Parts: sequence; structure tokens; C-alpha cells
Amino acid sequence: MKLLKSSTAGILFAAFLAGTTAFAQLATSLSADDRSAIQALMTQYAQALSGCRAAEFADLFVPETGAFASGFRGRMVGRERLIALVESERQCVAPTAKAGATRPGGANGPTVVLDVTASGVRGVASVAGAEYQDEYAKTPQGWRFASRTVITAGEKAAGLDAPGILAIQRLGGPKLGDHYEPDQNGVQRLMTSGVKVSVSGNQVTGRAYLKDGTYTDDVYEKLGPGEWRVKSSSR
Repeated sequence: MKLLKSSTAGILFAAFLAGTTAFAQLATSLSADDRSAIQALMTQYAQALSGCRAAEFADLFVPETGAFASGFRGRMVGRERLIALVESERQCVAPTAKAGATRPGGANGPTVVLDVTASGVRGVASVAGAEYQDEYAKTPQGWRFASRTVITAGEKAAGLDAPGILAIQRLGGPKLGDHYEPDQNGVQRLMTSGVKVSVSGNQVTGRAYLKDGTYTDDVYEKLGPGEWRVKSSSR
């Protein structure tokens, strides 16, 4: 078995700058206030992330089941992991980092294009070559992210999207675990939950971190929209 290897990255913040609970309501139409509230999530997300306000960031997602996903981060579900995600961002663990202050470039979020169907409310917001592909839910506390997935230009060119990232994560099943790495101060930080997806040209690979502390290196093949399979795997 291979041992876990350490690497460092802050792709979530770079991408920014460069699931649903039972009480959440589906909507087949949106009022002007609804649309305004969802757009406001973009700015609130930007401010919380750039200001390293981890709890505020987590509050923007549906409680318990809200999820953030990206190739590097895997799929982080629930308040505890969402808080840990922000706390592990490079700019948030730097010696000079101070939670609360909005950093330059983090004051406003991108404009989101909404798609309202009988199955729910989705949105796409583009920024610096990457896309946020979102699902929203209206909770008693207002509109929240049910899921937010960052897709880079390279990932999109290789055929990945939010359903694809989710499909790859599901291939790992219940054996998937969390991967921690030490920051510059030696504190263990959550870096990836589940599968860390990488793209080289049109090839999509992943490192699936397991609960037993090992990992597998997998190569994936796309079968259709939102459908992927493991083409090969090694330990």
C-alpha cells in the first residue's frame, strides 16, 4: 500500500479570484425577491471566503447536507467540513491572516444565470475561466446553496461538470475518507474529502483517499452525461 503524500494548494480561493434537507422547498418559479436573494449569495460567499469567515461561509449552505465540490477538494458535505475547508485555505492560515476583513477582489460575486425547473433551481456563475455550478434550496432561513461545484476550464474541456464530479465521488463508495495535510505551522488541515480529481488533456484521473489511511490512483472514463466508470485502479 502507498502512504499518503503531502502537497499544498489553495485552489478554492484561486478559482474564486481567477445535496438538500427535507425542509428545503422546491420552486417552479422565482419572484424578483427570490432572484435577488440568490444573487446576494454570490456576494456573501465572496465576502465570507475572502475574509476567512469560516462559520459565515458554512451558513450559506443548507444545514447538514450542503456540499462544496471541486477537483482538488473532492466533495465536502456538512457544516464541519465546510468550516474546515475555509480554515485550510492558504490565505486563511498565513501568519498575517485575520478573519473578518474582506480582501481585495472579494467584495462582490459574479452574476449568476438561473435555470428554474420542476426539479429545482440551478445556476451557473462564470469567473476567470472557471464556473460555479450551483443548486439552491429555500430554507426557513432563506435561500442557501444545496451544492456548489467549481469546474475549471480544463476540467470542462475534459467533459467534467457538477454531475460528473458527483458521479466520480460516488464510485468510491462508503470507503472514501478525508485527507489532511499540515500547514506551514504544523497544524493538520482538511485538504480533500473523497476523491481528488486531476485532468491532463482529455484524461481524467483521481486519487481516492480511503478511511484506512491509504489511497488508490484511478483512471476514469466517461460513459455519458453524468455517468463515469473506473477504467483502471492501482494501490
